[in-house]
Amino acid sequence: MRDALAALTVRGRAFLAAGITTIAAAIVVGHGSVVRIGVLVAALPLITAWWVGRSRYRLALLRTISPQIVTAGQPASVELALSNDARTPTGVLLLEERLPYVLGTRPRFVLEGMGHGWRRHAHYQVRSELRGQFEIGPMTVRVSDPFGLVELGRAFRSTNRLTVTPRTVPLPVIPLGGAWTGSGDNRPRAFASGSAEDVTVREYRRGDDLRRVHWRSSARVGELMVRREEQPWQSRATVFLDNRATSHRGQGAASSLEAAVSAAASIAIHLTHRGYSVRLVTASGERRDTEWHSQSSEASTASLLEALAVVQTVQVGVPDTQWLAEPSHGGLVVAVFGSLVETDRAFLRRLQHHSASSLALALDVAAWAPHLPADPRLTASTHLSAVGWRSVTLGPRDPLEVAWQELGLLQVRSTAAAGARR
Repeated sequence: MRDALAALTVRGRAFLAAGITTIAAAIVVGHGSVVRIGVLVAALPLITAWWVGRSRYRLALLRTISPQIVTAGQPASVELALSNDARTPTGVLLLEERLPYVLGTRPRFVLEGMGHGWRRHAHYQVRSELRGQFEIGPMTVRVSDPFGLVELGRAFRSTNRLTVTPRTVPLPVIPLGGAWTGSGDNRPRAFASGSAEDVTVREYRRGDDLRRVHWRSSARVGELMVRREEQPWQSRATVFLDNRATSHRGQGAASSLEAAVSAAASIAIHLTHRGYSVRLVTASGERRDTEWHSQSSEASTASLLEALAVVQTVQVGVPDTQWLAEPSHGGLVVAVFGSLVETDRAFLRRLQHHSASSLALALDVAAWAPHLPADPRLTASTHLSAVGWRSVTLGPRDPLEVAWQELGLLQVRSTAAAGARR
């Protein structure tokens, strides 16, 4: 009852005040009939508050998002199923969904007269131009009486997550270098680094056939090791994304970081569809949720896009290099860089030495913020060429597929030059 009285609307408070004023005025002037009118007016919001306060609503909400993963700019449909499991019918229900501002305005619905066992359905669409993971909900419910005198607020606890992945573009097929890693009978061996023992056995993973265990190596190492020659061959590629705050300019969807994320996503999907096992590495190090694995291309693409959906800038000076210490790594490395400085050359040399083939997209970061003073360090292509990378420059108006094709031409020329020297 206390909550109901506190939930009196402006109309309910006006009725109560008018009734009390009428009663007081009628008593002063001695009109008993007017007193009864004042009592009726004042009692109406009080009785309504008592009735609403004693009502026991048992509302259930089921929210379904389809699809749960969308590309930036694409809509997602949200279906709501509301049911009343209480014995008493509801009054007027005012529903409001809580949404992040990037998904649009908060949808509102009005439902009336939901009896016992009744169900109501509603739906709306959300759309985001920005990538990320967003929580939809909880739903707030305001229960009102037919007269609009009392309005009680309730809220569901359940929320649903919507993942918005970066925009991608299809890329043309270009010749790619790199090494096949793994083992098998149908492909030649090619390894970037490591000893002979490294290429014949590996650590046991859940799901491996125990008949493939190499017991001699397991006894020496102290843990189960599996023969690599019994495992399928796999071509590996690493997509490196430079997400340091000092390497990018601009804000929001028009920033160089968003262009870099979109480029990395397009490259990762392209390589996955070409049969590569792709992992994502950022300036913070290797993403554990995108490690090399033997999943299907659809599953690995989904994990890569979800990881790229939540990438943000990091406040680090030099990219993390711990993942480069593992001897079994190698293969193709495709990097997307922002601005680079002289101190980054050591990292670039190590990354180039670590890979069998190294390609890079160098963003012209200064073009994303032309109103700011020029910075002489924003010459990523110069630093990349100095340490032997094959790279092309990508500006805010340059089509990614054209830059990717130019990168393929550089790869062909480099291969032809290497063959001529031999």
